[in-house]
Amino acid sequence: MGRPTTKADLMTAANDNYQKLNTLIAGLTTKELTTNFHFADDGKKKEAHWKRDQNLRDVLIHLYEWHQLLLNWVQSNRSGEETPFLPRPYNWKTYGEMNLFFWKKHQNTPLEEAKKMLAQSHTEVLQLAEIFSNEELFSKGVYKWVGGSTLGSYFVSTTSSHYDWAMKKLKAHIKNCKEQ
Repeated sequence: MGRPTTKADLMTAANDNYQKLNTLIAGLTTKELTTNFHFADDGKKKEAHWKRDQNLRDVLIHLYEWHQLLLNWVQSNRSGEETPFLPRPYNWKTYGEMNLFFWKKHQNTPLEEAKKMLAQSHTEVLQLAEIFSNEELFSKGVYKWVGGSTLGSYFVSTTSSHYDWAMKKLKAHIKNCKEQ
Protein backbone atom coordinates (compact mmCIF):
# COMPACT_ATOMS: atom_id res chain seq x y z
CA MET A 1 0.00 0.00 0.00
CA GLY A 2 1.26 3.46 -0.84
CA ARG A 3 0.99 6.43 1.46
CA PRO A 4 -2.62 6.66 2.68
CA THR A 5 -4.82 9.32 1.09
CA THR A 6 -8.15 8.33 2.67
CA LYS A 7 -9.35 7.89 6.23
CA ALA A 8 -9.93 4.18 5.68
CA ASP A 9 -6.41 3.70 4.33
CA LEU A 10 -4.95 5.79 7.18
CA MET A 11 -6.64 3.64 9.82
CA THR A 12 -5.68 0.39 8.09
CA ALA A 13 -2.06 1.40 7.52
CA ALA A 14 -1.64 2.74 11.05
CA ASN A 15 -3.04 -0.44 12.62
CA ASP A 16 -1.25 -2.79 10.23
CA ASN A 17 2.15 -1.17 10.70
CA TYR A 18 1.65 -0.96 14.46
CA GLN A 19 0.88 -4.69 14.52
CA LYS A 20 3.92 -5.44 12.33
CA LEU A 21 6.09 -3.36 14.65
CA ASN A 22 4.81 -5.22 17.70
CA THR A 23 5.33 -8.58 16.00
CA LEU A 24 8.90 -7.60 15.16
CA ILE A 25 9.48 -6.50 18.77
CA ALA A 26 7.96 -9.70 20.16
CA GLY A 27 10.44 -11.69 18.08
CA LEU A 28 13.55 -9.92 19.35
CA THR A 29 16.06 -12.19 21.02
CA THR A 30 17.66 -11.44 24.36
CA LYS A 31 20.84 -10.47 22.51
CA GLU A 32 18.92 -8.07 20.26
CA LEU A 33 17.16 -6.53 23.26
CA THR A 34 20.31 -6.12 25.34
CA THR A 35 22.81 -5.07 22.67
CA ASN A 36 23.03 -1.33 22.08
CA PHE A 37 22.40 -0.16 18.55
CA HIS A 38 25.56 0.49 16.59
CA PHE A 39 25.38 1.94 13.10
CA ALA A 40 28.61 3.96 13.00
CA ASP A 41 30.25 1.49 10.61
CA ASP A 42 27.54 1.95 8.00
CA GLY A 43 28.39 5.01 5.92
CA LYS A 44 24.87 5.09 4.47
CA LYS A 45 23.33 5.77 7.87
CA LYS A 46 24.29 9.42 8.26
CA GLU A 47 21.05 10.89 9.69
CA ALA A 48 21.23 11.95 13.34
CA HIS A 49 18.72 9.35 14.51
CA TRP A 50 21.16 6.52 13.67
CA LYS A 51 23.49 7.91 16.34
CA ARG A 52 20.79 9.09 18.75
CA ASP A 53 18.75 5.96 19.38
CA GLN A 54 20.69 3.35 21.31
CA ASN A 55 18.01 0.74 22.00
CA LEU A 56 14.38 -0.27 21.56
CA ARG A 57 13.21 2.03 24.34
CA ASP A 58 14.66 5.05 22.54
CA VAL A 59 12.77 4.16 19.35
CA LEU A 60 9.47 3.59 21.16
CA ILE A 61 9.81 6.84 23.10
CA HIS A 62 10.49 8.71 19.87
CA LEU A 63 7.24 7.37 18.42
CA TYR A 64 5.37 8.18 21.63
CA GLU A 65 6.64 11.78 21.74
CA TRP A 66 5.63 12.39 18.12
CA HIS A 67 2.17 11.07 18.98
CA GLN A 68 2.09 13.63 21.78
CA LEU A 69 3.04 16.39 19.33
CA LEU A 70 0.11 15.46 17.11
CA LEU A 71 -2.38 15.06 19.96
CA ASN A 72 -1.44 18.39 21.57
CA TRP A 73 -1.37 20.23 18.24
CA VAL A 74 -4.80 19.04 17.13
CA GLN A 75 -6.44 19.48 20.51
CA SER A 76 -5.01 22.98 21.01
CA ASN A 77 -6.02 24.21 17.58
CA ARG A 78 -9.47 22.64 17.75
CA SER A 79 -10.06 24.51 21.01
CA GLY A 80 -9.12 27.80 19.37
CA GLU A 81 -5.54 28.11 20.62
CA GLU A 82 -3.33 28.62 17.57
CA THR A 83 -0.41 26.29 18.11
CA PRO A 84 2.30 25.19 15.68
CA PHE A 85 2.91 21.45 15.27
CA LEU A 86 6.45 21.73 16.61
CA PRO A 87 6.60 23.42 20.02
CA ARG A 88 8.66 26.57 20.41
CA PRO A 89 11.57 27.10 20.18
CA TYR A 90 11.78 24.30 17.58
CA ASN A 91 11.00 24.46 13.88
CA TRP A 92 11.47 22.18 10.87
CA LYS A 93 15.13 23.20 10.66
CA THR A 94 15.83 22.44 14.34
CA TYR A 95 13.53 19.50 15.07
CA GLY A 96 16.59 17.27 15.42
CA GLU A 97 17.37 19.19 18.63
CA MET A 98 13.82 18.52 19.79
CA ASN A 99 14.26 14.81 19.11
CA LEU A 100 17.45 14.88 21.17
CA PHE A 101 15.52 16.62 23.96
CA PHE A 102 12.94 13.81 23.89
CA TRP A 103 15.75 11.24 23.96
CA LYS A 104 17.39 12.87 27.01
CA LYS A 105 14.05 13.27 28.77
CA HIS A 106 13.42 9.51 28.68
CA GLN A 107 16.80 8.00 29.48
CA ASN A 108 15.38 6.73 32.78
CA THR A 109 12.12 5.45 31.31
CA PRO A 110 12.04 1.64 31.53
CA LEU A 111 11.40 -0.32 28.31
CA GLU A 112 8.15 -1.81 29.65
CA GLU A 113 6.87 1.67 30.48
CA ALA A 114 7.82 2.91 27.00
CA LYS A 115 5.82 0.03 25.48
CA LYS A 116 2.76 0.97 27.55
CA MET A 117 3.12 4.65 26.73
CA LEU A 118 3.31 3.92 23.00
CA ALA A 119 0.33 1.55 23.10
CA GLN A 120 -1.75 4.19 24.87
CA SER A 121 -0.72 7.02 22.57
CA HIS A 122 -1.31 4.88 19.46
CA THR A 123 -4.87 4.27 20.67
CA GLU A 124 -5.37 7.97 21.43
CA VAL A 125 -4.12 9.04 18.00
CA LEU A 126 -6.45 6.63 16.21
CA GLN A 127 -9.39 7.65 18.40
CA LEU A 128 -8.68 11.27 17.49
CA ALA A 129 -8.47 10.43 13.78
CA GLU A 130 -11.87 8.72 14.03
CA ILE A 131 -13.65 11.98 14.89
CA PHE A 132 -12.68 13.57 11.57
CA SER A 133 -14.35 12.90 8.24
CA ASN A 134 -12.39 11.77 5.23
CA GLU A 135 -12.69 15.29 3.80
CA GLU A 136 -11.47 16.91 7.02
CA LEU A 137 -8.45 14.62 7.01
CA PHE A 138 -7.49 14.63 3.35
CA SER A 139 -8.72 17.86 1.76
CA LYS A 140 -6.42 20.87 1.73
CA GLY A 141 -7.60 24.13 3.22
CA VAL A 142 -10.08 22.65 5.69
CA TYR A 143 -8.13 23.88 8.71
CA LYS A 144 -6.09 27.07 8.49
CA TRP A 145 -3.70 25.78 11.18
CA VAL A 146 -2.64 22.83 9.01
CA GLY A 147 -1.07 25.10 6.42
CA GLY A 148 -0.63 23.85 2.86
CA SER A 149 -0.82 20.18 3.75
CA THR A 150 -3.68 18.01 4.97
CA LEU A 151 -4.47 17.01 8.52
CA GLY A 152 -4.39 13.38 7.46
CA SER A 153 -0.80 13.70 6.28
CA TYR A 154 0.22 14.50 9.86
CA PHE A 155 -1.62 11.43 11.13
CA VAL A 156 0.08 9.29 8.48
CA SER A 157 3.50 10.72 9.31
CA THR A 158 3.15 10.07 13.04
CA THR A 159 1.68 6.58 12.65
CA SER A 160 2.19 4.26 9.69
CA SER A 161 5.17 6.10 8.18
CA HIS A 162 6.86 6.47 11.56
CA TYR A 163 6.21 2.82 12.42
CA ASP A 164 7.81 1.89 9.11
CA TRP A 165 10.85 4.01 10.06
CA ALA A 166 11.06 2.19 13.41
CA MET A 167 10.86 -1.24 11.77
CA LYS A 168 13.66 -0.38 9.34
CA LYS A 169 15.82 0.69 12.26
CA LEU A 170 15.06 -2.46 14.25
CA LYS A 171 15.71 -4.68 11.22
CA ALA A 172 19.09 -2.99 10.73
CA HIS A 173 19.86 -3.65 14.41
CA ILE A 174 18.82 -7.30 14.10
CA LYS A 175 21.08 -7.67 11.07
CA ASN A 176 23.98 -6.13 13.01
CA CYS A 177 23.43 -8.53 15.92
CA LYS A 178 23.52 -11.52 13.58
CA GLU A 179 26.77 -10.34 12.01
CA GLN A 180 28.55 -9.97 15.38
